[in-house]
Amino acid sequence: MNLMEPHGSPTEKVHDVAKRRKNGLYPGVSAELSALMRTGWADTERQNLQLAEQAPHAARRRAALSARFPGERLVIPSGNLKVRSNDDTYPFRPYTGYVHMAGDQARDGALVLEPHADGGHDAYCYQLPRDSRDDDEFWTGAHAELWTGRRRSLAESERVLGLPCRDVRTAAADLAAASGPPTRIVRGIDPSLEAAVTTDAERDAELEEALSDLRLVKDSWELGELRKAVDSTVRGFTDVVGELSRAIASSERWIEGTFFRRARLEGNAVGYGSICASGEHATIMHWTDNDGPVCPGDLLLLDAGVETHSLYTADVTRTLPVSGTFTPLQREIYDAVYEAQEAGMATVKPGAPYRDFHEAAQRHLTARLVEWGFIEGPVDRAYELGLQRRFTMAGTGHMLGLDVHDCAQARTEDYVGGVLEPGMCLTVEPGLYFQADDLTVPEEWRGIGARIEDDLVVTDDGHENLSAGLPRAADEVEAWMARFAG
Repeated sequence: MNLMEPHGSPTEKVHDVAKRRKNGLYPGVSAELSALMRTGWADTERQNLQLAEQAPHAARRRAALSARFPGERLVIPSGNLKVRSNDDTYPFRPYTGYVHMAGDQARDGALVLEPHADGGHDAYCYQLPRDSRDDDEFWTGAHAELWTGRRRSLAESERVLGLPCRDVRTAAADLAAASGPPTRIVRGIDPSLEAAVTTDAERDAELEEALSDLRLVKDSWELGELRKAVDSTVRGFTDVVGELSRAIASSERWIEGTFFRRARLEGNAVGYGSICASGEHATIMHWTDNDGPVCPGDLLLLDAGVETHSLYTADVTRTLPVSGTFTPLQREIYDAVYEAQEAGMATVKPGAPYRDFHEAAQRHLTARLVEWGFIEGPVDRAYELGLQRRFTMAGTGHMLGLDVHDCAQARTEDYVGGVLEPGMCLTVEPGLYFQADDLTVPEEWRGIGARIEDDLVVTDDGHENLSAGLPRAADEVEAWMARFAG
């Protein structure tokens, strides 16, 4: 990476160029070099761009948001680059609410809903425009296209998004000067835009809450994207099984890299840090170091999901015997988890309380733990006291969509305290985790972890398991893995 490479938000980096030149990072630009750089460039304006497939769906979502906040100005930023180290940044990932409402992934942008006096809103997007070739900004500026790649012009963005688009470099001043209706902004996304408006934190939180609420039920286009994510994930898991022998010869990172290759080939990236946990690492819920050995005789817990180009993600877990067959004890633990998942999935249907699948799975695991003598019964008492959580640790699932833990800011009464509706997408993922240093269980149980996770969409008469393409039952898993044994 060259020190001259620019990055950052236009609303925060307006003085970057002057600072860089002052500090000697940009050598003096001669008149001859400036003239040379400004000439000889083709007109690349794209006239044949079509309205994005997602645009009509995003328009319906904006209408639903508008109805919740009549007479109020709403500002939903996309977010800025985040520094990884020094002048290096993380890959940009826009704020989920912006993606959902605008159908766009541009950085340093914002969606604004401006209210009508008689109801409804006009929507427009602030975007970072293309650099003009009439000055030196396109190759020396804070966001120079010559360094970071071509952006869409404002006119191109209007054709793709179906929204009027404005220059984001005026956004802070425009919002600061705006009068009339009250404003709400999603906080914590773009500090400069947030500083430009006078709002109330509690009312702003209600906007973020509404954006989560409106993602609880997925439309047909979203479900199609989730199917793509899950299908790619199934192929990624198959890749891993096919390369287990190479992982044994290296480490968990071979597994991580194998799945990541599929995610980058068919999608945007992974939807979250892949958990490639072999042996006792399988007992660690969020093991993402992925630097341990993969040993025959151990279990491999793989929790991973492909994120599509539209940013919808899958979230699937399988626990695999590295040797291809479960030991009797591994199978006993695995079967308990499988039976708990079956019990939880059986409750997923329209009108069912959201918590039902969690309670069904957890009660089954509680019963097995009482049966094994690891917690004191009776089962109802143990469950009421939450004693099983020493070994089950987490909840049994969550909503899924643009975020792996989607709709996290939604109202309790609409989410965990609500009922399931057709179009909701959720995971069911019970697990058992016997820590390597847990002296309350026999030694042979220690260091064994198992989880099974599938992605379900609620249908009119029950549910569909989107990830059913991957084997779940122990016999099916062993038969699947046997096909790759060489």
